[in-house]
Amino acid sequence: METNQRTTVTSKIKLAVFASGAGSNAQKLIDYFRDSPVASVALIVCNKPGAGVLCIAENENLPTLLIEKENFFRGDAYVPKLAELQIGFLVLAGFLWKIPAKLIDAFPKRIVNIHPALLPKFGGRGMYGQYVHEAVLQAGERESGITIHYVDEQYDNGDIIFQTACPIVAGDTPESIAQRIHQLEHLHYPRVVEEVVKSGPLSPGG
Repeated sequence: METNQRTTVTSKIKLAVFASGAGSNAQKLIDYFRDSPVASVALIVCNKPGAGVLCIAENENLPTLLIEKENFFRGDAYVPKLAELQIGFLVLAGFLWKIPAKLIDAFPKRIVNIHPALLPKFGGRGMYGQYVHEAVLQAGERESGITIHYVDEQYDNGDIIFQTACPIVAGDTPESIAQRIHQLEHLHYPRVVEEVVKSGPLSPGG
């Protein structure tokens, strides 16, 4: 496998995956990075007790961090805890809370998100999951897709890293579009994350 000057077996980047739901993208990331020389999933962060992603973490023997709103938005945003665990990069995978400035400042250009539409269309507050696919159908769009982007202090606003599209066909429903989008997410997200980790600024000025 091709190696990168920034990464060696002894300096694998520890990823924290932030998720709020079932965790299908989290599972794909865990599987992809299991044998990666670049990075490994070291922590699952979740804001919803009972979310499916916590079961995935348990099955994979991965540590979890269950976060609460007060500390996340008005406290230390769990930055000290992430530092203690030597987390180097944050990957949002169906995480529904807005990322606070303290976390963005602590991980500059080291937080990425995946959005189930072709930004800048169908992004922003409230645009997640089925709401996105319903909006795409109602707008009469001929295609949708995924957008992988850096995270800033606004919803779905950071610099775009990668996009790919899929067609909207006659008879589509939000559910059928969601299935197609999930296939794109699972195919592309882990690979793009790996490329960003390999080439991106892994430390301030790096």
